[in-house]
Amino acid sequence: MTATLAIQEIDDTAFARLETEGRLLNPLVKALTSKPGRFGFRGELALRFAPKLADEARPPELLCPQAMAIANMGEKHIPFFAGYLLSFEHLKDVAEVLGDALSAGGKYFLFCNNIDLSKKYQVPYKGAMFYVLPIDESTVYNEILDLLYLEKNDLKKKDTAGKLDAVADAALKFDITFDVITYDEGLKLMGPVRNPNENRPV
Repeated sequence: MTATLAIQEIDDTAFARLETEGRLLNPLVKALTSKPGRFGFRGELALRFAPKLADEARPPELLCPQAMAIANMGEKHIPFFAGYLLSFEHLKDVAEVLGDALSAGGKYFLFCNNIDLSKKYQVPYKGAMFYVLPIDESTVYNEILDLLYLEKNDLKKKDTAGKLDAVADAALKFDITFDVITYDEGLKLMGPVRNPNENRPV
């Protein structure tokens, strides 16, 4: 697929605004997948940009790393999104950035470094329901495979887009419920924010 064609394809999905705003960064996948009409993204979602100084391009102040998502051509919502958060409080940033691309029926998974490792929650925000799950030393990809009962060996022969399709298909069927808490309750429950460069609370 040429770069021009890829741009035309993404412009017909719920990723269009995010792409225009320069939020879909460092992609492992940013292209149509093997599913007809499905566009996939796996990379980093920029949540907050640093103020621009003249023409200097500065890195984002806040990212949602290890993000994976799909969007269907001709539809205005993102049906599946997953990503990593250093702190639960950044759920608000994810929800505000995704904005009108969220839907009440979407499956949105946020793996947070500073919630109790024994807890899993559902958090309603901006008309969508977020699954908030703990993560420690693992990756979003490994954690979501475990959550969705997907075997890594079964996916080994697939390319990156194919792996994303398999995860998204399983995520869209996910219907397990956890304790429902509000965003404000989550802020009170979350632990200290860890410095990713040092293995200790800051």
